[in-house]
Amino acid sequence: MLVTHTASGLDANHLPFLLDERRGAHGTLLAHVARANPLWRKIGEGAPVLVVFRGAQGYISPNWYPGKQETHRYVPTWNYEVVHAHGRLHVHDDEKFVRGVVARLTRRHEAGEPCPWKMGDAPADYLAEELRQIVGIEIELTRLEGKRKLGQNREARDFEGAVHALQERGHEDLALAMRQAAE
Repeated sequence: MLVTHTASGLDANHLPFLLDERRGAHGTLLAHVARANPLWRKIGEGAPVLVVFRGAQGYISPNWYPGKQETHRYVPTWNYEVVHAHGRLHVHDDEKFVRGVVARLTRRHEAGEPCPWKMGDAPADYLAEELRQIVGIEIELTRLEGKRKLGQNREARDFEGAVHALQERGHEDLALAMRQAAE
């Protein structure tokens, strides 16, 4: 989620990003937006932005803690993992940049398909028209901040109670994140 600040206030756009680790001290994020999206016109060149990458997250009931039965001094909480990527936005309204971003995104997301789609599968004139409808963006990362609240402050039996309850309810991703954080 790309968060920007415009004259009309905060705005969020949900985009797929690629990380180019070779560019910049913290890397550079690459993406594209529809030409019709006002984002690329409203945000000034080099404007500060925030990209939020959310990981596992979910509700934790106090009833899942064995200790609650003894003291009743527990309340609900929310466990989560997140990365805040701070950076500066740069717009690339040129076909070469856009084509490169789309090609890399396509390769990444088609990689697991039995017969991956390639840009060359589309008629050249059609693809050219589609590429004219998008604008490339890059975010030069200036700071990365990881945050997580995964029950690290709980005693072992309460921690295990929460992990077990999450697993029972099919929230394997959050249970796994909690276990990994505990290690």
